[in-house]
Amino acid sequence: MKNRFLSNILLTFIWVAITGDFNFSNYVFGFVLSFVVLYVITRGKGDAKYFKIIPKLISFVFFFLYELLKANLQVAYDVVTPTFYMQPAIVQVPLDAETELEIALLANLITLTPGTLSLDVSDDRKVLYVHAMYMENKEDFVRDIKNGFEKRLLEILR
Repeated sequence: MKNRFLSNILLTFIWVAITGDFNFSNYVFGFVLSFVVLYVITRGKGDAKYFKIIPKLISFVFFFLYELLKANLQVAYDVVTPTFYMQPAIVQVPLDAETELEIALLANLITLTPGTLSLDVSDDRKVLYVHAMYMENKEDFVRDIKNGFEKRLLEILR
């Protein structure tokens, strides 16, 4: 997988150098083009994990940006209106993440989203404690984290 990623990056830079256009959009186009070329060339040979992870990674980035925008708008709305809509709570989120890397990435992604803060992990690493500024329903909050951040993150890392 590492060799395919490096090949993809190298082909991207070759594309940019050949075209002579150093815009961001040309880098993106070159990456997509080299991804497709590598997929066609290596189809049916060896491990295809790389070709499954990259689309999931791109999807995850857009999902995170959407969640980030949504949380920013919610916090900004609460700041500019005279009424406070905060309903703070600390929630226990059961973890499917097992390794330190998985737990650390999940906790950091939650903390990067405005209105939520990862507080602690239980000693047995089965529960993540999260502070949320806007808690309407704890079950929905836990389900959103489990089916959103954690599920997508584990699909990429495993």
